[in-house]
Amino acid sequence: MFIVVFPKLFRKKFRGLTIYPFVFLKEKLLKENKVVMFHERIHLRQQLEMLWLPFFLWYGIEFLIRWIQYKNRHTAYFNICFEREAYTNEKNFDYLKNRKLWSFIKYL
Repeated sequence: MFIVVFPKLFRKKFRGLTIYPFVFLKEKLLKENKVVMFHERIHLRQQLEMLWLPFFLWYGIEFLIRWIQYKNRHTAYFNICFEREAYTNEKNFDYLKNRKLWSFIKYL
């Protein structure tokens, strides 16, 4: 995992973006935030098991479906299965030790 601090990449509410093997952060202090870093590590695992391109295709398509479903981009983002898995487990620092392959499926 390579961490890059790149503030201009982000809108107001977003703190991080993972594109395997890089984690882009909005500000340097986030490197010390264990919850944010673990959230991004969950995304690294998701991307590894799906491979990079299929992950982002699924992510984009699901975002569009959720946006139509909820009529709100913010709500759509939080309901993408990859985000639901990451947000649900970001404080359980043992999660990746026991996580089964393709666990994001149960968050659909």
